[in-house]
Amino acid sequence: MPQRMLIDGKWTAGRGTTFPTYDPATGKVIDEVPEATDADVDEAVEAAARAFESAEWAGMLPAARARLMLRLADLVERNAEELSRLETTDQGQPLYVSGGSVAGLAEHLRYYAGWATKITGVTASPSVPDVDFRTHREPLGVCALIVPWNFPLPIAAWKFAPALAAGNTVVIKPAEQTPLSTLRLGELFVEAGFPAGVVNIVTGGPATGRALVRHPKVAKVSFTGSTEVGREIAAEAGRSLKRVSLELGGKAPSIITADADVDAIIAGNLMGGVFNSGQMCAALSRYYVDRRRADEFTEKLAGAASGMRLGPGLDPATNLGPLVSEEQLERVDGYVRLGKEEGAELVTGGARADGDLANGYFYQPTVFGGVAQDMRIAREEIFGPVLSVLPYDDPDELVAKANDTEYGLTAYIWSRDISEANRLARRIRAGSVYINTFPILDPAAPWGGMKASGMGREMGWEAIEAYTEVKSIWTKL
Repeated sequence: MPQRMLIDGKWTAGRGTTFPTYDPATGKVIDEVPEATDADVDEAVEAAARAFESAEWAGMLPAARARLMLRLADLVERNAEELSRLETTDQGQPLYVSGGSVAGLAEHLRYYAGWATKITGVTASPSVPDVDFRTHREPLGVCALIVPWNFPLPIAAWKFAPALAAGNTVVIKPAEQTPLSTLRLGELFVEAGFPAGVVNIVTGGPATGRALVRHPKVAKVSFTGSTEVGREIAAEAGRSLKRVSLELGGKAPSIITADADVDAIIAGNLMGGVFNSGQMCAALSRYYVDRRRADEFTEKLAGAASGMRLGPGLDPATNLGPLVSEEQLERVDGYVRLGKEEGAELVTGGARADGDLANGYFYQPTVFGGVAQDMRIAREEIFGPVLSVLPYDDPDELVAKANDTEYGLTAYIWSRDISEANRLARRIRAGSVYINTFPILDPAAPWGGMKASGMGREMGWEAIEAYTEVKSIWTKL
């Protein structure tokens, strides 16, 4: 696979140094990848700007763009096993996770290939005599797509698929922890026949991202990552009046009503909390349980968590892979220590895995009981397999407790009373609310957050809107 960046249709080592990417299961270096300089970023953006204006891309019929995207989807499926193993090796997630990610990548390409020929404006009847009025939806230009390390391929697809369908050009920056699968995908873009400069990939850390955000020829920034960095990007984009989409952190409540069937919902609550080792912004991380059922729920959740098999993602028997890095492991362990100091009851887990897994970044699935609303483990995003059970006494306080957070990405409700569940759902401030199910995503369903969980939406028609702008055209009759 390439160890270089894709700029203007060519593979380049860039002008800077290199940095290592690690196998989270072993702690060993997999490869060295270029650290893009400001000059490399400028070259990539300039290439994308030229391609955006080129007759080859700007003049390409929507049906031809769709065929390119469908061809790429076929190539992704043809190379699915390789892409999955590469994603697992570099990120750590089990093969059942990375396999689903690659399948999701192909589905997003096909979904937005369909939209390429269906992007329309509107006609209207203004109160002005003898004029014809219509709108035209047009691409924005160069889009900087900054992708996180938890799901590198599918989140990249959430961004580049609608951007390309609408006729934009893109510069993709994968996270420095997980660049390899995106670089391999770059080869497939070239093989599919995308014109030079339409898709560019630069690798590097925060400095590379800042250079992209600040570049004057970038028209749109789409970022998925931490709320802290999202705020910086929003401020920078505001100063330069760039379009921006942000999908940021989360601290999702999972509400278990008194009538819920605890045995039936344990599996969904556990997997929703520790999927990808808890490294997802939609993870169920604070469980509100009727005090009369709290001990039962905590015991059964902890029992199921302690029975999960930790191991390398490439092992088909693995339930839970490693965290992405030593830094992330130390962050998670720090929150576990903090939870104990705050007086929460550690029921299971709470330590780095030892023995054969000691060299990797493995952390035991952890359950805290008796957690209070004001504890930091109940309020701050941990991004690891750490689950907190918060008993409640008064159901009338549930909505206030669920909304008592700066985040608003997802929320979960588990109840046999569907009417009551839907009443709760309407009052919770979150971009997506799931009733009696763990997180589900689909290319047709808008995805994004409220409050500090971001702005804008990915997926669905809303993503096409996010990568286009409306022009009004008036004609005197």
